[in-house]
Amino acid sequence: MNGLRPTRFRWWHIDEVLPIEADLFGAEQWSAAMFWNELSHGHFYRVCTDDDGGVLGYAGLAVAPPDEAWVQNVAVRRDVQRRGIGRLLLEALLAEANRLGVRAVLLEVAADNAAAQRLYAMHGFEPIGVRRGYYQSSNTDALVMRRIQD
Repeated sequence: MNGLRPTRFRWWHIDEVLPIEADLFGAEQWSAAMFWNELSHGHFYRVCTDDDGGVLGYAGLAVAPPDEAWVQNVAVRRDVQRRGIGRLLLEALLAEANRLGVRAVLLEVAADNAAAQRLYAMHGFEPIGVRRGYYQSSNTDALVMRRIQD
């Protein structure tokens, strides 16, 4: 995984992303149609792959002009977590938001996902609210976090 860097998420990555979604998010997983919709609307998506092109992780950003963007997802395959892939993907999203002049980047994260919350906090995200029962299948709350861009 030397030289790992996020590249453009393309339609052919969707089939490989779906098992990662199922493993990480269970009943809350996104469908292929949801990813197709994100890509067809031109949202900013990045993927990290191994030397053979296998997907290690992916992330997406939806920009709501003129000054807001939402992190749609950040996901890293379990067997390669804690190697900086999520950080690289998040930084790619934040760089794009900065390039576009977006003032605030927001996201929702499961209230019980402490590891993700730490990653986001390390990148300047602060909690601003809670969406009760946001993840409907599990009735898990979502913590809403926001980062004000420099």
